[in-house]
Amino acid sequence: MSSHETEHGAVGHIVPIKLLVITCIALLVLTAVTVWVAKLDFEMLRMGEMNILVAMGVATVKCVIVALIFMHLRWDRSFVGFVFVGSILFVGLFIGLALLDTKQYQPTMLPGNSPQIQLKLDVLKASAASDGDHGSATH
Repeated sequence: MSSHETEHGAVGHIVPIKLLVITCIALLVLTAVTVWVAKLDFEMLRMGEMNILVAMGVATVKCVIVALIFMHLRWDRSFVGFVFVGSILFVGLFIGLALLDTKQYQPTMLPGNSPQIQLKLDVLKASAASDGDHGSATH
């Protein structure tokens, strides 16, 4: 047997518990930031796209933290980190290209419901109102 086959049981790196606790707190804080940003109304500031941009930014930071600490990329070879950073850049590129595509067809979208759907909603509201009036008269 070679010495390489006997090394499978070796531990690569032990992460200190203090670093794991700090990482947990950071991820919890960033999750709270994500929830807080989701509740913010950026339409008042005329920045409707800010919700998704901030949420994606926070998600990217959380992804980097998890990869560095829990996947041990902080202590791994630099080539693995290069591949990770390259994959993050490619994901950003693909999302950017998809967002460019949505800008092309958004001006043709009509605000609100289509006339057929609005008519059906009005009929449903009228029938619900008449059922509510009829139900209260029998009691």
